[in-house]
Amino acid sequence: MNFVDILSPACALFLDFDGTLVDIAPEPGAVVVPSSLVPTLSTLQQYLGGAVAVVSGRPIREIDQFLHPLHLPVAGVHGAERRAADGAVDLMPPHPLDAVERAAAALEARHPQLLVEHKDRSIAVHYRQAPHLEQECLDALQEAVERSPGLTLLRGKMVVEAKPGGATKGSAIEAFLREGPFAGRIPVFVGDDVTDEAGFAAVQRLGGLGVKVGEGPTVAWQRLPNPGALHLEFENAVAMKVARKASA
Repeated sequence: MNFVDILSPACALFLDFDGTLVDIAPEPGAVVVPSSLVPTLSTLQQYLGGAVAVVSGRPIREIDQFLHPLHLPVAGVHGAERRAADGAVDLMPPHPLDAVERAAAALEARHPQLLVEHKDRSIAVHYRQAPHLEQECLDALQEAVERSPGLTLLRGKMVVEAKPGGATKGSAIEAFLREGPFAGRIPVFVGDDVTDEAGFAAVQRLGGLGVKVGEGPTVAWQRLPNPGALHLEFENAVAMKVARKASA
């Protein structure tokens, strides 16, 4: 795969964060953002006329902190919150999380190696430090979700999350594509997790391209081995853009 060929001013680029733009860390706050990432994304944003957005399971505020001072359009919490290119923020109505919060707190009390992440509209339990607890986490949160109207259970890499049922990365991308500067462009979505499959399916249904980072089954039509390979593709695309501009 070659981003120089894929990316053109006719494209809209959508990017997951963890496992895609940055390597997955032992806990959410420990990720390391490569020093070249923000300048590269800024150049790509200019090249694509502003049509670059992050579509993540993280809240918008965390994406802003990691990518500061860059202020991109962002869909956070799998689309439960979304900031458009003009800065307008759309928030899904919150659903009661009481039962999920009690279940997560009980899990954490029994197993201190678990990490409970509280977001505005979802709760995630990370079991990366205790993979043998996967089934217990799944069972506990599934039971809580079944008692919580409007919520659904989402599985990811060493994490299980209770979130609004209407929030998917695919629906978030489709919402961006109805707005400027994304409307009318060919969508490209890059992600790494099962949580990104809805996004891959959406862009490919609309004539675009899904790119899977890492291993595992996927509906995406292209694949890269790791975030480092994605960074290299971006840097090559930026270098080619500069070279073409110089020769024009």
